[in-house]
Formats: sequence, structure tokens, C-alpha cells
Amino acid sequence: MIENVLNSLKSKKWYKNRLEHTRVLKPQEAVYGDTKAVLPQFIKNYLHKNNIKLYKHQCSAIDLLRGGKNVIITTPTASGKTLAFNIPIFEKLSQDKNATALYIYPAKALANDQLKSMKELEKYCGMNLNPEVYDGDTTPTKKRKIRKDSRIVITNPYELHNVLPWHHQWENFFSNLKFVVIDEAHQYRGVFGSNVAFLLRRFQRICNYYGSDPQFILSTATIANPIEFSEKLTGLKFNLISEDSSPKGKKHFIFYNPYYDGVGKTTTHVESQGLFQLFILNNLQTLCFTTSRKMAELIARRSKKEVAEIDASLVNKISAYRAGYLAEDRRKIEDNLKNGKLKGVTATNALELGINIGSLDSVIISGYPGTLMSVWQQAGRAGRGTSDSLVTFVAFQNPLDQYFMKHPDVFFDKPHEHAIIDLSNFQIIKGHLMCAAKEMPVKPNMMKIDFETGVEDHLKSLIGSRLIEKTNKGWVYCGSEYPPFKVNLGNISSEIFKVYYKGEILETMDKRQAYTEAHHGAVLINQGETYIVREFDLAKNIIKVVKKDVNSHTSVQKDIDIKIFKEIEKRTIGNLNISFGELKVSEYYPKYKVLEKSKVVSVRNLKLPPIQFKTKGMWFTLPESIAEGLRCAIDRKEIFEGGIHGLEHAMIAIIPFHVMCDRFDIGGVSTPSHPDTKMATIFIYDGFEGGIGLTEKAFHLIEEITRMTYELVRDCTCEEGCPACIYSPKCGNDNKPLDKEGTLFILEQMFDLMEMER
Repeated sequence: MIENVLNSLKSKKWYKNRLEHTRVLKPQEAVYGDTKAVLPQFIKNYLHKNNIKLYKHQCSAIDLLRGGKNVIITTPTASGKTLAFNIPIFEKLSQDKNATALYIYPAKALANDQLKSMKELEKYCGMNLNPEVYDGDTTPTKKRKIRKDSRIVITNPYELHNVLPWHHQWENFFSNLKFVVIDEAHQYRGVFGSNVAFLLRRFQRICNYYGSDPQFILSTATIANPIEFSEKLTGLKFNLISEDSSPKGKKHFIFYNPYYDGVGKTTTHVESQGLFQLFILNNLQTLCFTTSRKMAELIARRSKKEVAEIDASLVNKISAYRAGYLAEDRRKIEDNLKNGKLKGVTATNALELGINIGSLDSVIISGYPGTLMSVWQQAGRAGRGTSDSLVTFVAFQNPLDQYFMKHPDVFFDKPHEHAIIDLSNFQIIKGHLMCAAKEMPVKPNMMKIDFETGVEDHLKSLIGSRLIEKTNKGWVYCGSEYPPFKVNLGNISSEIFKVYYKGEILETMDKRQAYTEAHHGAVLINQGETYIVREFDLAKNIIKVVKKDVNSHTSVQKDIDIKIFKEIEKRTIGNLNISFGELKVSEYYPKYKVLEKSKVVSVRNLKLPPIQFKTKGMWFTLPESIAEGLRCAIDRKEIFEGGIHGLEHAMIAIIPFHVMCDRFDIGGVSTPSHPDTKMATIFIYDGFEGGIGLTEKAFHLIEEITRMTYELVRDCTCEEGCPACIYSPKCGNDNKPLDKEGTLFILEQMFDLMEMER
């Protein structure tokens, strides 16, 4: 089936022109191993019954965990990571009748999926370990029973966050805790990662209070800095298991470029939809990953309509899948994908996680998902085991996607990105100090262990806000609200907007999402249905919608003003000065566009107050001689303004190649004369209050980033600039002015300033 599809793609002109690059990833044979000490008989029975032989890397992990070490496992999808840590955990729980284990998963779906495998292993150990999921869907009655009877508890960070103030109810479980498993740990990066890092420090403080010191096990996708990442996340020392010895089938990897001619006759999502339908009609069970919930819904919806004209039996075998669906709906989709009832699913990265959905024939990656790590996680969904598979990467017309289309070797050969966890964000620290003070008194001699350094100023701020007070036992919480409700793990902002349809909550979102996706007049898509926002109540954080079947969608405009608050660090590279420090950003949302099939139908005004925040970022200035030289070399209106604007866009597009983030996590401003520097200045900053370490990492990698930015702009086939090089989809000025020739000139001058070879 795969060969037939490949032949069709290579022979038909429409597809053939768009095949930018094809590569076959060779199959890999399994390398098996043995543990240093003999496994318990019940484990042997389980392995024999399920026809499982342990891989070498699994045995290495088991040996380290038996030796009391903290371990991070970074092998790929379907390499048997879960079994590698379940074996020593179940062994320990069989030896110590009081021992307990806590499993933390980033998503409810993953927790429920893993519960099945635990219950299967429990049958062989001869004990009632009573593994159970403890989350927001668990009833109060069942929660009481779990706290009393379960020795294995599966939860997520959000539930742990809410549980910690009630730790006295968990005294027996916490006092006997031997293992903490953090699966899909790479999900804990950026804002979410920083919040979870402090949550885990609060949790360890409570474990220590009850006299336990559990081992930590991290399971993650491949990242560039696993040891640094694991130690920042938990504050502990780790041992690394990274060598994969599991078998792999042949994987056909296609780079499909809708913009091969520099223009593109359709869009990435339309092309992905066509491939999705082609693969399904050729009997390939296919999972199409999209970069947004909206596109997952649209591709599934349109595919059903178009496939119905060819084979009506396939209509009910296509579904969308994303966060926000009810738990029972998600589980039904997962089960139907695994048992083959569904032939095609369009999904956000919610299905990138290790949920067991069986072996798929094909994966479509509709647009670069932001990190190479995510690409390989998504690609790993196809061809589990030794079966052949097909992966199709469909490029956006944006700089990083097009860079990969032109430089496939970089894509396949580059080490994965750095996962960033920042422990210095003042908003995050204050929130978790407040939570910690609610859980038990915060004592001076414990602060550095729990929350690193610089805590005193944050405590004073909380005292000033009358949220904590000093007692003989330490600092305690004295506010009126329940602290976990004030600390949003997934966002620095605690403002949550609720979207209502006919009096029922349809979904929730943070303030920036509300401004961009659900402002007054916006078209909101939920489970394939379109809704129009009729009421946007900023005072109550309530959004009301009406259902309406429309073919249009909306896009908001954003303008930015920036001020330098404080310089923290400065680098001089040759003759180029680059600074890193604190900035004050004001975001304005003055209007939005109504579009039909990418065509602007109308532009309407909005009346929203600005979103203002302090963050961290880097900036560099360019001497007036560059502007003068450019204007002399090329006599064109706004040549310098267009050049620095293009440089800002291209540099922001390249940063996610080095730092694990989305380009939308980073903001930028360029100006020919900034009031704070009195010079031409380019700012690049973290798009989150307080900063989360993204541009701080980029600040130290500026030489690499500048070189790659130059290659990107130089190698693009366009003449005047395009979305593949210097255009930005989030530009508040409608990508005006932009000048590719000016951008290249400035980059070449930067090489001279930095005394670097081109």
C-alpha cells in the first residue's frame, strides 16, 4: 500500500513537483540484554506470557533504578520506556508491603492509557496494589478510597497542585513513597515547565516532612540537554539512558513543499487535506498533525464532505482530536484508532504523547510543529514495531519550514533543541511561595532548597499584598482565596476566560487567547462547529457565542510598544554590542480581519485595553553608518526600515531552531531610532510576563543565530521577500515595510561588525 502511494506521488505532476526531498530511514534490528540481578518470578512470567524480551537500554535503566539512582530515559517513541521503569517499581512494591509510587502524566488521556498496562502487570505480582487515576474526573468517594487503598497513584500536575494543601490526607502514601515517575517530561518546558519545577519543589518539601526521599524517573523525548533539564526540573542529580536498542521498520520520509515555486497555488492545510484523503482512500490508516485546534477541525470537517463523494463508507471513519474534548469522547477516538475503526484522524499535538493508539501506516505533519523533538515524536506514531511506514512533512510558507526544505541534511543531522526551564520568573516564584505557605510554614533555612535564591524580595511583596504573614513557625498564607486557584500552571497569567453557549461552558482560554481567538465578532470553531462571539465581558472574563454555519474565519491585528527597564548583561562581539535585560511591553489589539479562503473580506475595529507586562529580552543597536551605507548603495524608499524589519522577522523565525519554543513565544520590535538607545535597535523578547529564559539562551547563541538567519534569507528564491524568509504571520504592521535586499545588506554588515566570516 505504501509503495503504491509513493509511486502515485512520484508519477503525478501535481505531487511530483512538490516532492522537495525523499529519504528512507533504514530499519534497525533489536539489541537485547540481561539485567545484572535476576528478575522476580512474577516479572519473568509477565514477560514470557506477553512474548517480551528486554532490550539492552531497558536492562540498563532497570539496573540503575535498582541501585537507587534517579534516571532520565530519552529513547524514542515505542522503545519500551514504560516497561523499563515499571519493572523495578513493581519489584520494590512486592518487596516492601508499605511502599508506594506516584506517576505524573501531563495529560489525562495518557494517564488512563497507562492504567491499563499497570493493571495487567498487577495480575502477575500476587498483590492488590490498586493502581488508580486520581484527577479532576475522579469522584470524591473514589478519591477517598484511592487515598486509603492505592499504592500506585496516577495523576497530573494540575491535580497534584490542588492536592498539596491537603497533604495531611496523604500522610501514609507520602511517608512510604519510593518512586516518582514523570512521563513525557519534555512537555514541562517554558512557562509550564517553570511552574512544574516549583510544584515539584513544593512536593519534595512535603515528602521530606513525612520522612520520605523518593527516587525520580523521567521519561522524555530526545532533547539536547537531558541532564541539565532533569536537574532544573527537579533539583536533583540524574543518570542518563539515551541509547535506543529497540527495533525499527523502514520509514519513508517525504518533504512536501506546496511553495516549491516560491508562490504556492494553495495552502499547506489544503495540501495536507488532499494528502490525508489520498492516503485514506488508499487504505493507509493516517494521523494528520496540525499546528492548531482550528485546522484539526477544519481538515476533518472538509475531508468528510469530500471523501463522501467517493466512498460514503469512510465518512464515519474520519475524526478530529484535540484538547478541550470531553474525556469520554477522547477515549472513544483513541480506542477506535487503535482497533482500526477509524481510518483517519486529524489532531493537534495532544496525540503526540505516548498514548497507545496502535500501529499506524502513515503520519502527515502539516507544518513544522515548532521543534525537531516534536517532529520525531509525531513521526514515531507511524510504523510502531518493525512495520514500514510513511511520514510526510508538509511545509508552511514560513522561514523555518522553507529552510528545512532547502537544507534537509540539517533537519536529519542536527542535534535536538535545548529544553528551557527558567527558575527566576518573579511572578511564578511568588505564586508558588504563596502556595507553599498555605501547605506548611515556609522557613528561612528551607527557602534556598525549595525555591533557589532571591526569595526574600518575593516574600516581602507577598507580605505587602497581605497574602502571607510571619509567625513563630515561619511564613504562612493569610489570603482569602485558595492559592492553587490563583496559580495557573500552564500560563503565567491567572486570568481565565470562559466561553458560554446557551448557558453552558463550551471551553476556557487565557487572556491572550481570548484577545486573539474569541474577541467580539471572532469566528470560533469547536468540534467542527462554528460560533460567532456576540459578547466579550472583560470585567467578568465571560465570552458568549452563538452557533452559526459560516465559511469565514477571523485574524486579529497586534501592535507593540517597548521600553528598556534594566540592562542585566552585555556582550561585545567584535564591534557589535548586544544587551540582555528587562523590558516593558505593551500589546495593542486595534482591529481584526474577516477572511474567506485567505481573502480579506472586511476589517473591523476593536475596543480592547492593551495587555501590558514586564519581560526579559535581548536587543542590539546598529551604527548610523550602516543605514547611510545602505541608502547610498540602494536608493529606495524605507530601505533601511524594511531591512531591519526583515532582519527582526527572520531572526525570530530561526531562534526556535536552537531553543525549544514556538516562534509565537517570542516577540520582536525593530525601529530606526529608539528613544532609549537613540540608535537603530532590534528587540527580541520572551512573550511572557517576567520572561522564561528563551531569549536569554538566544543571547548566548547570537553568532549561530545570525549565521543561520543570513543563510535563510540568502538562499530563499524570492526577489523581494516572502513568507519563506522575512515575512511574519504575526506582524502587527501587515509586513510593511519589508525589504529583502536591505535585510541581506544589514546582515552582511553585521558579519563585518562581529568579525565573522560569511
